[in-house]
Amino acid sequence: MDFGFTLKPEHRYDHEVELARRAEANGFSYGWLFDSHVLWREPYVLLTLMAQATERMRLGTCVTNPATREPSVTASTLAVLDEISGGRMDLGIGRGDSARRVLGKPPTSMATLEEAIVVIRDLVEGRAVTYEGTELQLQWSGRWNLPVWVAGYGPMALAMTGRVADGVILQLADPDLIRWLVGQVRAAEAAAGRPAGSVKVQAAAPAHVGPREIGRDRTRWFPALVSNHIVDLVNKYPREQLPESLTGYISDRTGYDYHHHAEVGSSNAAFVGDEVTDRFCVLGEPAEHVEKLHALAAAGVDQFNLYLMNGDEEEQLDRYGREIVPLAADLAASA
Repeated sequence: MDFGFTLKPEHRYDHEVELARRAEANGFSYGWLFDSHVLWREPYVLLTLMAQATERMRLGTCVTNPATREPSVTASTLAVLDEISGGRMDLGIGRGDSARRVLGKPPTSMATLEEAIVVIRDLVEGRAVTYEGTELQLQWSGRWNLPVWVAGYGPMALAMTGRVADGVILQLADPDLIRWLVGQVRAAEAAAGRPAGSVKVQAAAPAHVGPREIGRDRTRWFPALVSNHIVDLVNKYPREQLPESLTGYISDRTGYDYHHHAEVGSSNAAFVGDEVTDRFCVLGEPAEHVEKLHALAAAGVDQFNLYLMNGDEEEQLDRYGREIVPLAADLAASA
């Protein structure tokens, strides 16, 4: 199993860069940044500095979108970052949540997302594309491949991921739900004529090593964040098409303030109980983390992406590197 970490760019640039160095030293092979340019700092500037400060770690957005970031601009940015990093860039992309909603705009359509994925990848990899009626090509690019990870939970998103993506980002650490979602990705792969396992699976969720009660308090914001996507699903699909374990907890949700997005102690999480927090996150002492990572691997997870915005960032990276990564790095996805 690979290990990644994600930061929301709320700190000074030098703090983010130091965390990237520390994560690489602790055995993490992926570093990701949220992309919500109004709420937090500009991620591509920080990714440039992180690329210069690391040697092996792959870097990317978790996640950007094709509306606040025009696809040809994203492609050019990633192509330059590949030059700086020696080809270590990945693209994490979705329809858009906080970055769009704080502008008063909805997420994009799935068709817009799929077109953007093809355009960005082709441009970074040096191929000519026709986009909005005009042929485009980055004549100076093409040396590197661009792995594309799509974030989503719904049937349409997972079907599209199975057709065109290299990876899927599932913002959950519930093995049963992961297994159900992975099954849909594998079915979409088969329908597209792709070999099973073409799409890597990333479970992206907060983790906190230490007493469970403290961990719950530090991570309860996460099921509240996920609820924004679940509300979109419930408004689009019949309830019977979605597991109760995914949708049931939002019944007491009253609203969401994006200015307290992904924030420890946020009032957004008032409706979230302990059971959901335990299922969606990775909490407890090191042995409990290793046990859950085993269950996630058995459900099909190739990368655990630790959302590192729960406090004690340096200590958490060190404890993962010392007490967890060595015991779980050899895990292989089995679904």
